[in-house]
This record gives sequence, structure tokens and C-alpha cells, in this order.
Amino acid sequence: MGFSPQNSDDLHVPDRFEGLRDAGAGALMSIIVPVTETLAVFDDRFLDMRAARRGSFVILRGKTGAGKSTFLDTIGLFRTGVVTERIPGSDDIVEALSKVHASSSPRVIVLEGREALREISSSALEAAIHAINSFVRSPVGQDTLIVWPTNTDDLTESLSVIAHKLGGESLLGVEEPVTHFYGPSKQNFVSIAERTVAALNEGASLAALGISAERADELANQASTIGLYLALVRKDLIKNGARVRKLLAEEQYKLWTVVIAGNDPEGDVAALTRGGYAYADIDRLMTATGANIVSELKKSPDTLGILGTVLDAKILNIDIVTINAVARHYGDPQLHSLMSARGMSISSDKTAKDRIAGSELGSIMAGNTLGTRKRGSKPRGNTLSAFSNIANIARLNDGALNRAIGSALVDAELALSYTTEKSIGTAPKFFSDLYLTRDTGPLRVEIMWRETTSRAEIANYVLTKLGNYARAIGLLGSAPESGT
Repeated sequence: MGFSPQNSDDLHVPDRFEGLRDAGAGALMSIIVPVTETLAVFDDRFLDMRAARRGSFVILRGKTGAGKSTFLDTIGLFRTGVVTERIPGSDDIVEALSKVHASSSPRVIVLEGREALREISSSALEAAIHAINSFVRSPVGQDTLIVWPTNTDDLTESLSVIAHKLGGESLLGVEEPVTHFYGPSKQNFVSIAERTVAALNEGASLAALGISAERADELANQASTIGLYLALVRKDLIKNGARVRKLLAEEQYKLWTVVIAGNDPEGDVAALTRGGYAYADIDRLMTATGANIVSELKKSPDTLGILGTVLDAKILNIDIVTINAVARHYGDPQLHSLMSARGMSISSDKTAKDRIAGSELGSIMAGNTLGTRKRGSKPRGNTLSAFSNIANIARLNDGALNRAIGSALVDAELALSYTTEKSIGTAPKFFSDLYLTRDTGPLRVEIMWRETTSRAEIANYVLTKLGNYARAIGLLGSAPESGT
């Protein structure tokens, strides 16, 4: 699932199960916490049904947002073979039950959308209970547990009285007529939110989106249910992003870092990103390097996380075969003069356009995901020798090489135009290596040229750039740029 941090509408933090139904079993398994007390009640009810050779009925009372729908829809994740079906609130219960077929597996049928008494007339209630009682006694309903979730005492009491009058213990069971549902323990709220955000937003963490551990605990103390907690978290996340955007003046920046090095550090780049869109993983960046920038930024990691998200911060690698081809084919007279002085070929390379389009940078700019990164053989021989010369040129004049990349991206129709050394336009002043204009808005690219590099060096570089942008828009105090 793609998630573009530039638009808060794309942030996916549902507080109701309806927003999770399409997430897939894998994501649900990583998010949902089993409510063992209520599962035990359902286990007992199914055992009793099996012995009695008939279905049963449960009134499930819980607060709005406690997670009743989530529990009922995901029983099958924790109890093998149990399936959940739903009768929507817009359907007539009597008519809907008459159309239900027998099930070969233990089944839960949820009467959803009927949680409050004011939504149902007394005559409709009695007709519904009659139909339920008849259904669970029939061969079709023998393995079915019908569940009516409620969130009000008056509806709960009315259902209990009518059900007891019509079916007694054979309908409601011999235990308490109402099963009370309290949802997951409050001590699990933070971990559920962490897993929900990560599963639905390309592996993002709460910290990376601007919610510190202390703030997450504070919100948990304010929430009586997991649904309310997730709503509070979402509100904070949206507010955090809005706070940064207010500081971004007219330009809604995007900041991508491109790493170009002779050891083709594709694996190190992948280790510092999350998801198919190569989002910079602030948590991993902060633990990958012990440079001075980290101790400074640790004073405000949440601010940096918000910034990284709002800036759509990405880290990408361009392989040196592509860069060698781009330098030859798109280099201007100044770059070709520098290359010739080192005995390098400046003959045109017609593969350059396709190579830049197929690179990590080109793929993401085209709106594609990276998929599984390829682990090919490391460059050597003439390729490595040629890039060594390019790396030396970059030390003295990286602008000439950055212009070649800009020209290649324009020719490949991935950008409309480009400029180099574009000021952020604030004080203190910082300059982007490459500024690209596109139909979707401007993109600032920082290009890290190295003969060889490491994971720690990449992390230091990216964090320094993010720190500079944070200072430029007033999120962090002024400090001298270092480590670039």
C-alpha cells in the first residue's frame, strides 16, 4: 500500500474495523491483539452448541470503540476454522436469516449496525429474536453463533428480556445472559497503535511521525477505548504534519537523497529505508551512526521525524554503470573537459536514457515502487576505474555532474526542467544540489558522491541534510552544517 506523506488524507490510521477489512490477513495478524477473556466465553459457547446440536445467541455489550467489530471479524485469526459473516444494519434480520445457508464450519453471524435501542422499534426487536430463536434451532443454524453487539444498557436489557422469554437458556446459554466486552488492555494501546501505523503506512513508526513515547503514553491515559486512542493518535499525526507545513512557506518541499558510490551501496541504502517507496527510516538512521549530528538531533527526534515525513524524505541509489553512461552522454562541455583531462572517454552512450529511467531514482520519479532490490555482481575493471575518476571530479566540481543527471532526467521526461544549487530561500541559507520541476510539484535532490561509502556515512549525510532543512524552516535552532 502506497502512502504519500505529502497529503495527510493518505495517512491510514483507522479507529474502526471497517477501515481495516481490506488490510489483508498478514497485516491484521500483526495488528490485532487477542482478547482472551471473550475468546474463552466464545469457546465455551461453541462447546455447548456442539453438545446440544443447536446454535446459540450472544448479546455482546461494550463501549463504542472498544473493538467489538474487530474482535468478531478476526476470531478466525485465533480460532481455527471459525468464520465470520455479517448481516448489515440496512438488512431486515428476519428476511436475511431466511436466506442463510448451512455452514460446514463453526460460524459467527454478526448483526452489525444495531448497537443502540433508538435505531430499532420494539416490534422489530421481538420479530428479530423470534427469527434468531427459530434459526439456531434449525439444521441450518446448528453450528452458528449469532452475536448482537450493543453499546447501550437499554438495548442490552430489552434484548435480554425478550430472548429469555422466547428461548430461555437454550437460546442464551446457562451462564450470564449478556457477555461484557472490554477490549484490549490499556497497556496494549501503544503497541497496537505502533503496529497499526507500521502495517498500514509503509513501516512508519509513531516516533517517525512525530509522536514521542511520552506523548503516546499520555494519549493512552486519556483514552477509555482502543478506538478512541487510535483517533487521538491520528489527530496528533495530522496536527504534526500541518504544523510543519505551515513553516514551509509557498513551496511544499520534497527532499530525496541519492547515493552514488564506487562500492554500489544498494544494500546499505535499503537498510536505511522502509517500504517500496524508499522512505527514509528515521529510527534506523539515528541508530546507524554515532556522528555528532545524532547527539544534536536526539534532542528533538520527533521534530525530525515529522519533517522527514512531510518532506517525503527518500534515500535512493544510482549504480555507477548508469552514472558513467550519463556523464558521457549528458555531460556539458565543462564536464567533458574535466573527463578528457583524466583520459576518460566522452563518446556518446545511447543507453544512458534507459539506464536513468530504470534506476531507483527514475523508477520512483515515474511513480513506481522499487520492489525487491537486485543484488548483482559488484563493479570492477574499466567501469570501476572510470567511476573513480568521476568521484575525483565530484570532489572538485559536483555541479557539473549534477547538471548531467538533471539533463538525463529531463530527456527521460521524468522532470520538466532543472537547476542546480537552488537556495531554500530562508535564513540560514542552504542550497539543494538539484532542483527539479515536475507536474506534481518541485523536488529537491541531494546527491552524495563518494568513491566508497558505508551505512554510517550515508546515515550521517541524510540526517545532516534533514537537520539543515529543519533549521531553514525554523524547526531547529541554527547550527553550522557538517558532515556533508
